[in-house]
Amino acid sequence: MAKCDSPKSSKESNSLTCVEICSGAGGQALGLERAGFKALAHLEFDHHACETLRTNRPNWRVIEGDVREFSAVEYKGVDLLAGGVPCPPFSKAGKQLGSDDERDLFPEAIRVVRECQPKAVMLENVRGFLDAVFIDYRLNLERQLKQLGYRASWHLLNASDFGVPQLRPRVVVVAIREDLAGGFRPPIPLIDGAAAPTVGEALVDLMAENGWEGAFEWASKASLVAPTLVGGSKKHGGADLGPTRAKRAWASLGVEAKSLANEAPEPGFVGMPRLTLRMTARIQGFPDDWLFAGGKTSAYRQIGNAFPPSVAEAVGKRIHEAIGSLAENRRVSSAS
Repeated sequence: MAKCDSPKSSKESNSLTCVEICSGAGGQALGLERAGFKALAHLEFDHHACETLRTNRPNWRVIEGDVREFSAVEYKGVDLLAGGVPCPPFSKAGKQLGSDDERDLFPEAIRVVRECQPKAVMLENVRGFLDAVFIDYRLNLERQLKQLGYRASWHLLNASDFGVPQLRPRVVVVAIREDLAGGFRPPIPLIDGAAAPTVGEALVDLMAENGWEGAFEWASKASLVAPTLVGGSKKHGGADLGPTRAKRAWASLGVEAKSLANEAPEPGFVGMPRLTLRMTARIQGFPDDWLFAGGKTSAYRQIGNAFPPSVAEAVGKRIHEAIGSLAENRRVSSAS
């Protein structure tokens, strides 16, 4: 098979390339785009999520299919392989079956790494991935990456530390090729007044857009960041904000979490308002012009499962600095 020449053309234009698996609705992809990566391909299984990607970025190459059937050989030499592999095998909301869960795609991610031999790898998952029960799993993953020539590290990041109005702790696995790994530094939280907005600050304009007189009073009381958006599982639940504990947390912010609304409250509304899809997307850190394909449940599932763009951007920039600057320095040194 002929080698893909995209990585070469990327170097010529001083940009870096990436391939993304398990792309979802594009939160990670959008963040990596902002971090300076040009995507060669986005692989996603869910049809509506693929339509979301195509709608927002018609120029992206979106491959609709199962990662188990995906070959990355043609992308050999790509700068970054990224992906949000399924969370249920490690989620506290599930049975935490790990490698015994049919949805565990870390082995497929390792296969893809072996095929395309990127300079760096970035894989996102839930906080439960760091639980003690998975220590052997993590050590085995680290061992496999080391055998392939990478230095791996795990990073627990809260979305609220990167300007997202939601706590949302997530684990990011970063693996840098050994000869480039010395240049990687984990992202640091935003400081100096750049803290995340509260739910009220983030949503007050959307709550008031239909003329609800109580929007500003509501916003003043919704004075914390949101709990983690949940309710995105295909096996249970619809367009609501999660199980009982999550619903109580939303209620403390003055939000009715049993379902989503089609529109913002109208004049004369009394009670706790519900969130619209656009509001949940903003809570997740998506820009307001990012559109979601499918019905309400499908769209919310895409939003609820997404990786906040600003967090992906922060990690992506650190990876870009590590592999971009060091690789360029070596290229210049060898040329001279």
